[in-house]
Formats: sequence, structure tokens, C-alpha cells
Amino acid sequence: MTLVLVVHSRSALPNAFATAEATAQSGADRPRGYLLHVASLNDAAAVCAGLPDVVEGSRKPTHGGERHGLRTWYVGTKSFAWERPFSNADIKRFGAETPPAGPILAVRVADLLEKEAVLEAHAGPVFTIPHFDNYAAVLLQLRKTPKRVLRELIVDAWLCTAPRSAAEAYLAAERRRTRAR
Repeated sequence: MTLVLVVHSRSALPNAFATAEATAQSGADRPRGYLLHVASLNDAAAVCAGLPDVVEGSRKPTHGGERHGLRTWYVGTKSFAWERPFSNADIKRFGAETPPAGPILAVRVADLLEKEAVLEAHAGPVFTIPHFDNYAAVLLQLRKTPKRVLRELIVDAWLCTAPRSAAEAYLAAERRRTRAR
């Protein structure tokens, strides 16, 4: 069950609004009454942490001449989800178009056919850039990604990256859990 909190005025629900406001990552560009069911980087971390054999680490790539420790989630030695800010080259490729704002998460997909299907099914919050051409991964603009979609894409990324035995055990446990409901 997902709880959706819609706040219409500060005076109507002052405590709820203060909590929601403190929880929102950067609510400055969000309209009043914004639905708080969209994802954050912390939500991504929680989903990843709930999967078997996942380790969170950091990459230290160079973006724009600066060093950044970026959150990355691994199963074994393979990464399946990672924080992916835009490089200067990425931003130049957007030209006059404004790049998606807020935190961006990259997640693996099984292959290029699945990539196309995911892009079509979740157009808007899920996108790609030329740097990812011919690469089996998609990007998520977290501020626009519903938590349900985030979970689905992270679990799928884990499944296509995890060792076969771990993926099969996870799916069997999920089937048992679903039947028990």
C-alpha cells in the first residue's frame, strides 16, 4: 500500500506539511500540493538495500573537472544502479533544451530491446542520452519517477546483473510471498 499525502495549504495541516517539506529533497521547484509519491536517491538506496547480496560503494569519475563520490550499487562485482549526474559534454549535447533537473539514477536493463521497451513504457521520467547509445541502461529523473516504477526498474536491473542462482532464489521467494497474501 502506498500512502500519498497531498497538502493544499500550510494552515490546514501544519505538522504534516512541515514533515513533508522536510522530507522532500528540493521542493523549491515543486508546486504546492505536489504528490510525495515520487522517488528520491534515498528511496533508490532503500530498494537496493532490500535486495540480496547488494553492496553500496562509490565511483570516483571526473565530471566537469571535479571529483565526485557517486553512489553505486553492486551485486558481486557488477554495478546495476548508480547516481549519474550530467557531464559537461552531456549538457552540451542538450543544446538549447534544458537537461532534466534533480538527481539522475542510471539502471541496467537486460539488453537494447528491453531498453527500448522500458523507454516506451515509462516515457517522461525514464530517458536516455547519446552517451548511453548502444548501452543497456536507462536514466531516471527521480523527481518525476513514481516509487513503484523505481522499484520495478531497480529490481529488474538487479535480476539481469545478479548471478543466476541468486536471481532464481529471489524470484522463488517472491512467488512464495505473493501466494501467501
